[in-house]
Amino acid sequence: MTSTAAPGFWQIARRPRWIAALALAFGVAAAFAALGQWQLERSLETAIVDERDTETPVPLNSIAEPQTVMTTEASGRVVTVSGTWVDGDEVVVTGRLSGAGDAGGADSGAEGEPGDWVLRHLVTENGASLAVAAGFVEPGASIPNLPSGAQDLTGRYVPSESPQVSDFEAGERSTIAVAELINLWSDVDTVYSGYLVLETPPPGLEAIAAPPPTADVSLNLLNLFYAIEWVIFGGFAVYLWWRLVKDEQEKLGLAAAGSSPEPSPQPAPID
Repeated sequence: MTSTAAPGFWQIARRPRWIAALALAFGVAAAFAALGQWQLERSLETAIVDERDTETPVPLNSIAEPQTVMTTEASGRVVTVSGTWVDGDEVVVTGRLSGAGDAGGADSGAEGEPGDWVLRHLVTENGASLAVAAGFVEPGASIPNLPSGAQDLTGRYVPSESPQVSDFEAGERSTIAVAELINLWSDVDTVYSGYLVLETPPPGLEAIAAPPPTADVSLNLLNLFYAIEWVIFGGFAVYLWWRLVKDEQEKLGLAAAGSSPEPSPQPAPID
């Protein structure tokens, strides 16, 4: 008598009950996928896009105050300001580039030609000190004669950078940190927390590129998490069908092995 062979996986899967179960699993997966798509659309619909106007010049004192932390509204904004230059307080920042990155402070100098930035000290009409990146020169070049006295300026107001890690006492400065500048300037009362990148540099200096800040988009992460969760649930529905069919195959295999007849005992050999 021959033993009964266990059916293969697809032999079981093609049976009507398992075809119906697969159709149900696909239906559940499709429903979960639809819910995931809906959650994803909700996440995109509720995304917060930074669409503030940064290019229309406004007075600096209308969006920023001395001795206060820079706000999001002020960061990267084109502003106008009037004040008087403080001669002798010029500072050269070395190892920079002509581009100002995203005008966001930490990435300033991320693009462009190598050069040194010339920083000036402006005392505004309200008596506060403001750091001004007037322009850049070739590495090691001397500072040209710069205008003195009262000045009306236009430029992009950007956040101060972190204090430098270079040899400050040896005169090497590679960042624009307002906290360091106030220790170099001759007379400081109150100070703005950011600095101004001039739109039009004085004669003898090249303009520092200061592009608009990039628009920030904030997704609703909770809806995005739900969308991923529904997709996982849909995949689990199909996996559950596969696992049930596999269990059925293993059960039938054990039953077939148990129904196999014992082999007939062979007579002992005669000496």
